[in-house]
Amino acid sequence: MTSQRQLVWITGGSAGIGRELALLMANRNMRCAVTARSKDKLDALARSNALIAAYPGDVTDRDAMSSAVDQIEANLGAVDVAVLNAGIWSEMGAHDYDASACERTMRVNYLGVVNAIDALLPRMIERGRGHIVIVASVAGYCGLPRLVAYGPTKAALINHAEALMSELDGSGVIVSVVNPGFIDTAMTRDNDFPMPFIISVEEAAGKIARGIERRRFEIAFPWPFVLMLKAARRAAYPLYFWIVRTFVKTEP
Repeated sequence: MTSQRQLVWITGGSAGIGRELALLMANRNMRCAVTARSKDKLDALARSNALIAAYPGDVTDRDAMSSAVDQIEANLGAVDVAVLNAGIWSEMGAHDYDASACERTMRVNYLGVVNAIDALLPRMIERGRGHIVIVASVAGYCGLPRLVAYGPTKAALINHAEALMSELDGSGVIVSVVNPGFIDTAMTRDNDFPMPFIISVEEAAGKIARGIERRRFEIAFPWPFVLMLKAARRAAYPLYFWIVRTFVKTEP
């Protein structure tokens, strides 16, 4: 191991939250290994800070994720924190239903995280330490219109994190799930529907970093939106569907 600095691995690190989080953590004197499909963007990010190293890879390829972790740990030492953030946005509903969009989104957003955990978890359990941070979304709290492809992937990640946390308690391996609301990134700028309580990517990265430092299980924000959706999730179905019909856009 080349340094006592904490080592953070971030997937989906070439843009958006992943990129901003890598820059933030490197500025806090942490070493960051970043993974994404775009080698050019990763290389540019790595050139911007000596504590950031690029490890290109596709999260949907299980062997590639295993190889990435092998290379990172051989070159930099054990991964202390893994922020599994890679994902795609897919707006789809009943009127433009497309099974291939559901499959593609599940393959990236859910199985991409599973592939990374598969490479990491045995190592962390053996070492008796490590922190797995799964980036889901408030969209995983309940079924919402136009999120038929995207929402279920985030619901699966929340469930996955809960199951792992239950089993890993006392093992030294920590699990966190990040449930952000709307964040101003390239993925959201083309949305043609209201995005309440939207925040900047810089603010989102700061909130995630603080949650990781405090070892919270759920890192959720912004709180007004989080509380609104959690309340809707707990409402009886007639009330829940009234809330959705009244306040959420349903037309494509």
